[in-house]
Order: sequence, then C-alpha cells, then structure tokens
Amino acid sequence: MYGIEAINANNGWAISVVGVSIVFSGLVTLSLVISRLYKVLALWENPSLIKEFFSAKKPEDDFEEVSIDIPAEMKIEDIKDLAGFKEVAKQFSLLVRTMEDHFSLSRLLHLAKTSDLKDPHENLNNLLATRIIISDGAGLFTWDKERFDKAVS
Repeated sequence: MYGIEAINANNGWAISVVGVSIVFSGLVTLSLVISRLYKVLALWENPSLIKEFFSAKKPEDDFEEVSIDIPAEMKIEDIKDLAGFKEVAKQFSLLVRTMEDHFSLSRLLHLAKTSDLKDPHENLNNLLATRIIISDGAGLFTWDKERFDKAVS
C-alpha cells in the first residue's frame, strides 16, 4: 500500500495536523520571545529596574485639582437661562446619584466632562451659587435635594 491509501490507513492526517500545530505554536512562541527580548536585556543591564517594577505604587487619581471660590448666594431667578439651568441641574443630579452622599467637586466635574455636559464649570458654579451644592466644611460637598426640588419645579 502506497500514497494516500497508506496515509489514511496509518492515521497520517492526524499526525500531520499535530506536527503542523506544534511547529506553528513553536514559531509563535519564538516570535513573542524575540519581541520582548529588549525588555529582558534592559533588566540585565540595569537590575535596579526590577526593584522599581516591584515596588509598591500609589494609585493615582486622574482628576484635576479644582479650587473653587464659592460665590455669594444667588437666587435661582437671577440666572439668565433658567430653562437651561433646570435641565443642567437635572443632569447634575443624575451624576450626583452615582456618587456617595459627600462628594468632591473634582470628581463631579470629571463626571460632567466625561458625560459631555455643556459648560460644566459654569453650571457647577451656578449650582454652588444657588446653594444646591453645599460645602460640608471638610472639603467635600453635598447635594441639597429640597433646594433642587424647588429649583426645578
């Protein structure tokens, strides 16, 4: 028996598939090793990088520091675009619901920017001026639900 009949009779197809798989996985592994070899060589030349890599890292916040001077109290009727302010106040209230009772303004501003709210700095300033957002005296702020309900009704 010769040719294709011999291959079929002696499990030749399965053996060839296994061989091709072994060669392919070996080549993939070799290419990954070669592509990362420069990092291993950099560690070999400078062992202090290993200590830096495994040293404890502090989690860094992606939030910008915001220092806002709380404006003098303003009445809701003094706002130029009252309908727009009510809509923005509703959007900010939804953002505040996702946060804890006491929140930081930088976090709220970050959420407003990522939510693509219109003029987040100005609107946050208006919420502070109308005392919908109130300082708790410890660097955090709270949402005054009663004043918000009066403003949007």
